[in-house]
Amino acid sequence: MADNLSLFSAEEPPSPDRALLRERLHALAVRNIFIGGSSWKYEGWIGQIYSRSRYETRGRFSKRLFEETCLAEYATIFPAVCGDFAFYQFPTDQFWAKLFRQTPESFRWGFKIPEQITVSAWPTHPRYGPQAGRENPTFLDATLLDEAFLRALTPYRQQIGILIFEFGAMRNVTPPEFVTLLENFLSRLPTGWRYAVEIRNSEFLQSNYFACLRAHNVTHVYNAWTRMPEITAQIALPDSQTSDLIVARALLRQGRTYETAVRDFTPYDRVREVNEPVRRGLRELIDIARVDGRPAFIFVNNRLEGNSPGTIIAITD
Repeated sequence: MADNLSLFSAEEPPSPDRALLRERLHALAVRNIFIGGSSWKYEGWIGQIYSRSRYETRGRFSKRLFEETCLAEYATIFPAVCGDFAFYQFPTDQFWAKLFRQTPESFRWGFKIPEQITVSAWPTHPRYGPQAGRENPTFLDATLLDEAFLRALTPYRQQIGILIFEFGAMRNVTPPEFVTLLENFLSRLPTGWRYAVEIRNSEFLQSNYFACLRAHNVTHVYNAWTRMPEITAQIALPDSQTSDLIVARALLRQGRTYETAVRDFTPYDRVREVNEPVRRGLRELIDIARVDGRPAFIFVNNRLEGNSPGTIIAITD
C-alpha cells in the first residue's frame, strides 16, 4: 500500500489525521485485520479523506467525476470496504471490471448478497412497486446466487474477503424455523467463498443458530443495529465465534432508526455523537483478532456516529 502514496497531489499533502489513519490501518491489515467503511462516495469526507482538486474540472467540483473515481483515493488510505450497493442489484460484468480496476490487489472487499436472495417478502415500500408486500419467489435460491452473482465475481475472488447474507427483521418465523431454512440454504452454497450471516432478530441468537453456522464454517456478523443487542453482548454469548474469521458491521445506535440517522448526520463530515458501547465492542473484536491471530473484517457506517473515518480513528487509538 505504500506505493499508493504517490496518488496524492504534490501541492496537497495528506492531513495529519489522514496520514495517521492510513498508518494505523496499514499496520492492522498486515496482520489480516481489515477495517473500512460501508461504501465510500461521501462528499462530506472531502478535506479529510479526499482531495478536492482531484475532482475539479475547469476549476469547479464535479460530482460525477467524484463518484466515478473517488474509490481509487479511498483505497490509498483504507485497506477494505463493504459494498452495500450489491444488496440492491446483480451488477454486470462491466460494472465489476470498472470497480476492481480502481483498487490494488491488496485491497479487500466485503459484499452484501443481493436482497433477491435474502428477503422472504418484499417490504411495503414505494421502491418495490407492485412487488411490495408479496412473497419473494427467489428467497434462498442458491442457484440464482451462483449464476447471477458469484460467477461474475469469480475473476476477482482473491480480493473478496467476505460475502454477507443480511436477513432483515423477519416476522412470523420462530428461531427453530429460521435455523431449518438456514441449514438447508447453507448446505447448498457454492464452495470456495467466505460467507457470513447478519441477522436483525435478536431472538435468533441461540445455540442452534450458532451451531448451524459453525457446521458450515460461516461467520456470525457482530452488528450494531436498531433492535440488536450491543456488540459486546453478542461477543459474550457462548459460541458466537462460529468460524476462524471475525466480521462486524457497525451500522446504527441501538434504538435509532436509519431515517433518523440520515436526518441527523448528513453530510457525514464529522462525528456528531460518540457511541462508546459500540466503540468498546469493536475494540474488543480487534483485540481478539490480534491475540488469536484471526483474520477480521470490520466495517463502520457513517450513520453510527456521523463520520466513519472519525469513528475508525477512535477505535484504533
